[in-house]
Amino acid sequence: MVLHPLLGVDEVPAVEPYLGRVGEVFRAFREQESGCVSYGVRLLDGGRWFLKEAVTDRGRRSLERGWAFHRSVRHRAIVPQVHRIAVQDGGWAVVMPWREGEVLYPAEAGGTHDRTDPASAMARFRALPSDAVLRAFDRVLDAHLAVEAAGQVAVDFYDGALLYDFDRDVAHLVDLDEYRPGPFVVEEERLPGSRRFMAPEEWVRGAVIDSRTTVFTLGRAARLLLDAGDEERAWRGTPAQQRVIVRATRTDPGERFENVHRFAEEWRAADTAPGD
Repeated sequence: MVLHPLLGVDEVPAVEPYLGRVGEVFRAFREQESGCVSYGVRLLDGGRWFLKEAVTDRGRRSLERGWAFHRSVRHRAIVPQVHRIAVQDGGWAVVMPWREGEVLYPAEAGGTHDRTDPASAMARFRALPSDAVLRAFDRVLDAHLAVEAAGQVAVDFYDGALLYDFDRDVAHLVDLDEYRPGPFVVEEERLPGSRRFMAPEEWVRGAVIDSRTTVFTLGRAARLLLDAGDEERAWRGTPAQQRVIVRATRTDPGERFENVHRFAEEWRAADTAPGD
């Protein structure tokens, strides 16, 4: 029996040379803040896959956490980690199916991107009809219901975790490696993440992170994705949806929706409510 060149191998001397032997690396993402290097590879049988290799201690810790997360959560919107391969230098890599699309905010290390550039993925996403944006967010929301049901909470979710296929009008979630079981207590000075999406408690050592933190992050995601610009002055949603977001993103966690399930109920009710 011929083993699959990625799913049937448990260890390789080095990732990139091995990929070059079993196929063609058609994309490489080398300057990532996560401490990982990623590859899009086309195998000799034509199948396309995505591999992420940890190249720093931070990257190894993140991939270890991500592997545990993907063993706990399955959802059609979340691109799964289906196999992992040990590397002889002590590192390892995870294998995922390739998904078409563009990350709304690329995360190259040290780089900054203009979300308002008309050619950028985020600007083109925001220019879509609002129904398309709402469908994408609903898929994100549905995935986080599965995250919550598995006892996990969101950490480091931002527009760089949203892969959108403009041709097929479908959203995928990637790079959820910092998600973890909750509730938990912040043990460092701050959690990783984008300040535009992070709840106040994520910046406080000793603070409790739980489902209300995920509610805040999802509220911020809805607010930013449904804005026509990048300064939160061009809201495209309804007043009812805005009221849901206001509650979801209150500074005091106790004033937010108690969990993602409740937030989803209120959001979906607002989506179908008559205009104010």
